[in-house]
Amino acid sequence: MTTFVPPGYRTIAAPVETEQEIKRSRFICFLTPVADEEEARAEIARVRALHPKARHHCTAFVLGERGQLKRSNDDGEPSGTAGAPMLDAIDGSELTFVVAIVVRYFGGILLGAGGLTRAYRAAVAEAVTHAKILRFEPRERIAVTLDYSTAAVVEAEALRRGWSIGEVEYGAAVTLRLGIPPEDREVAAERIAAHTAGAATIVDEGFGFVSVGAVE
Repeated sequence: MTTFVPPGYRTIAAPVETEQEIKRSRFICFLTPVADEEEARAEIARVRALHPKARHHCTAFVLGERGQLKRSNDDGEPSGTAGAPMLDAIDGSELTFVVAIVVRYFGGILLGAGGLTRAYRAAVAEAVTHAKILRFEPRERIAVTLDYSTAAVVEAEALRRGWSIGEVEYGAAVTLRLGIPPEDREVAAERIAAHTAGAATIVDEGFGFVSVGAVE
């Protein structure tokens, strides 16, 4: 039976704050990476407390490796004119594990449904352009314990093949924690055995996602 391997995902590396003025209304966007719904709602509460006098605090967040959890809120704006277009901007950027809060200070000029939709979508899209975007890929996590004399060779092999190198422990022996693409698992075992004359110990530490760097 073939094992299902979920695809990778994209998220942002750090919080971003941007501001736009449209017809005298201020739209301040807070775009923040979050791990789960609890963190997303905590960030929403934080921004609300930071801007208690704002007319609206509209929100959208996407969670899950496949972006399977999505929530949005218009916070008093006409239905569908704020949260949904914010969510569209996140989806259009192919991001997940992120929350967007757009704070609006009303400037006295009504924008209409179309104007609001464009403004809220643009606020999030603008924040995304200022964010550093990271790509996460599925990896088989293994711990490799080996002699000091062969550790550098195995590290070099990992770097050459694009395997991620995590924590390294130094004791009586060296333990390398590697992230291996699922399709390379057998190759990894073979190469490590070849470099260490079969003396290395490999322990499976489960499946997860690791950052493979920034998206250009």
